Amino acid sequence: MATVQGWADMRSLSLQVITGRWFLVFASFLIMAAAGATYMFGLYSSEIKSTLGYDQTTLNLLSFFKDFGSNVGVLSGLINELTPPWVVLAIGAILNLFGYLMIWLSVTKRIARPAVWQMCLYICIGANSQSFANTGSLVTCVKNFPESRGVVLGILKGYVGLSGAIITQLYSAIYYDDTKALILFIGWLPAAISLVFLRTIRYMKPVRQPNELKVFFNFLYISLALAGFLLVMIIIQKRVDFTQSEFGVTAAIVLVLLFLPVAIVVLEEIKIWEAKKLALVDPSPVKIITEGQKVNAEVKKESEEVVVVVETRWWQNVFNPPERGEDYTILQALFSIDMLILFIACISGIGGTLTAIDNLGQIGTALKYPKKSISTFVSLVSIWNYLGRVFSGFVSEHFLQKYKFPRPLMLTLTLLLSCVGHLLIAFDVPDGLYIASVIIGFSFGAQWPLLFAIISELFGLKYYATLYNFGSVASPLGLYVLNVRITGHLYDKEARKQLAALGLKRKAGEQLTCLGVKCFKLSFIIITAATFFGAIVSLFLVARTREFYKGDIYKRYREPAAAAETELVVVEENGGAKTGHQDGHHQSN
Repeated sequence: MATVQGWADMRSLSLQVITGRWFLVFASFLIMAAAGATYMFGLYSSEIKSTLGYDQTTLNLLSFFKDFGSNVGVLSGLINELTPPWVVLAIGAILNLFGYLMIWLSVTKRIARPAVWQMCLYICIGANSQSFANTGSLVTCVKNFPESRGVVLGILKGYVGLSGAIITQLYSAIYYDDTKALILFIGWLPAAISLVFLRTIRYMKPVRQPNELKVFFNFLYISLALAGFLLVMIIIQKRVDFTQSEFGVTAAIVLVLLFLPVAIVVLEEIKIWEAKKLALVDPSPVKIITEGQKVNAEVKKESEEVVVVVETRWWQNVFNPPERGEDYTILQALFSIDMLILFIACISGIGGTLTAIDNLGQIGTALKYPKKSISTFVSLVSIWNYLGRVFSGFVSEHFLQKYKFPRPLMLTLTLLLSCVGHLLIAFDVPDGLYIASVIIGFSFGAQWPLLFAIISELFGLKYYATLYNFGSVASPLGLYVLNVRITGHLYDKEARKQLAALGLKRKAGEQLTCLGVKCFKLSFIIITAATFFGAIVSLFLVARTREFYKGDIYKRYREPAAAAETELVVVEENGGAKTGHQDGHHQSN
């Protein structure tokens, strides 16, 4: 009998772990850890450039469509408003596999040489899968943990930032130095992970737990250990040539650190499982539960009344939005002055840092850094991108709750910091590209959680999936102007001057190569000026939202969370009698 009970408990606990909210967070970590393939463009862009004979302007056009695809996720946001998250993740997996597979077939010449527009389409489709992965998992986590949104955004975006370094270690262990195979790897790996966790990612009623922040900090410590290990490996691999088997050892350690959060998940779910068992055994909570049901009924009744009065159709009251922090409709948010200011600031800020990241390979070559250093720059950007994300997520949340420090002001500070990195590139400070990689990676990473947290705080969570993706559109717009129209054009202009000075002419299909500080100097002076302008613009948002951030911005989420927690206890007390009703509610959300 005891054995039967033991098996029943084991099965119950296993089900608790797999269907619990913490396992959902862990699944999101893995999806995010493979969703940043777009940041690895610097590693395989030279392969595309040489194989297909592109000049820098064409390569930068390809880079623009990559970033356009990865950041224009409005479609994924709208789909997410109408369907469960698993639909969004499945579409993303299909797009990822198709886009990068077609690029790999083109580069390995397994298909006829595609036209430039076809390559732009392939990389746009492949990169667009990133927005589907982000929307499906990240938006779901933010809605499930509304009072910890800063740390949720920070750590999940942190894993995206680390993904470049993670994938590099795994790819080196499997394919060694075959950069063409890297394109195939980033095609099938993210798709496979998303498909594995399709049914894990779902909306759950937000139930605030006393140790919620502590659990996220435990996850943070593991991710910091992963980032530290990757940073050490980058430094060692810069000095020592690794064999494929040695890369295999480092990849195994990376995998262990990636799956280590499962231990925290199991420990937390055991605590929840034991608390539920205790609630079933001890009859003392029954009176509290009954009162809780009444409170919950009142909360529901009040919320229903509010919906009747306040519910606004998407085309109504576009220029008459509610108070900041309430649920804006999509059009109310898009036409608000706050969104316009945020958008302008990020066009120049994120566009500038992304231009630097996408051109790292060519910048390193132009400034005569050794080839091994160029892969180091990409990895440094990846690590510091991660640190910027978790720093801005966790630190901005702490400063906001303790000192009422407004998030828009932290965004201003990160924009000013990135100006330093751009100037180091512009004036070719000795070994400055190493420092610039760190600064630009950190600044770029820090801007994203701040942008997405600000959008969620100012405009509410009701249409967050769409508004979150609209915020991402600022990046490719800034990138097109700063990267394609300015940086690529000035690079090719200088390269042609150098060819003319040598009395040479460019042959058809031959790539243009520029050497020296002049290749990128003027471009990055312009980028610095644009980023500084973005920082000044963002100060207007700081002034406009100062009073809002002085208040309790999470107050409206506390009562529903408390009511949901009470209802959860009621469900357990009734032996799961209300479970069907609860699941139905999740689906409708």
